[in-house]
Amino acid sequence: MKRILVLYRFLFFACYTAWIVALVFWNRKVLRRDTARVMLVRRRWARRVLSGVGVRVETLGTPPDRPCLLLGNHRSYLDPILMLRNVDGFPVAKAELASWPLIGKGAQWAGILYLKREQKESRASTVRAIADVIQVQGFPVILFPEGTTSDLPGMLPLKKGSFRTAAKWGLPVAPVAICFADTRDFWVGKASFLEHAWARFQEPVIHVRLIYGPIFEGTDSDWLEAQVRDWIEQQLLEHPPQNQSITSPAQQP
Repeated sequence: MKRILVLYRFLFFACYTAWIVALVFWNRKVLRRDTARVMLVRRRWARRVLSGVGVRVETLGTPPDRPCLLLGNHRSYLDPILMLRNVDGFPVAKAELASWPLIGKGAQWAGILYLKREQKESRASTVRAIADVIQVQGFPVILFPEGTTSDLPGMLPLKKGSFRTAAKWGLPVAPVAICFADTRDFWVGKASFLEHAWARFQEPVIHVRLIYGPIFEGTDSDWLEAQVRDWIEQQLLEHPPQNQSITSPAQQP
């Protein structure tokens, strides 16, 4: 039965995503609709695809109603999709995602910022793009400042770039805590995406809390970093996994 369930979920994910990518293409390239209209299609995809693969999301707090930099802790490949249920924003993702079948091209049409971390020029252009998306286009940007997933009770050391960008350009910052009920949902170690998804999609239900925090603003990047870290780690402390028994800081590059 578990194999039947996981095969159904993979098939649903692939077929529904293909349909939504086609719909996004039609709206963006044929009807020439604006980004806001296309993002409504993507939000419908995020909600239905999570439900279809067994993810049950409890949302606490209020998603920000203004353009800002949304910064979350990083646990799983599902993290950006969880936020896209509630927010019409531009995720910042590794450039490798652009080559993923269906998702890479669909994300590009719906709104995403691709980053090549190893290239200084790419990092600089992404910083400018983040400011443009928030201040000019009027959309939030979704970013995971840890830079990789972890199974730590708290957070890894945070990358300074997002906070320096916020301080330099006067961008509002809102923390988001992602709290899975089961540590096995953390995508860490050397397992591939397909290996991890195959294991977890066999579970009847995957429970996760998504907690939106207050907006912070300031010109001191260190202060912004401390506020975001303290708020998220407090939520992780108050909403720990039910089976937490973590001993090592294994990471997924």
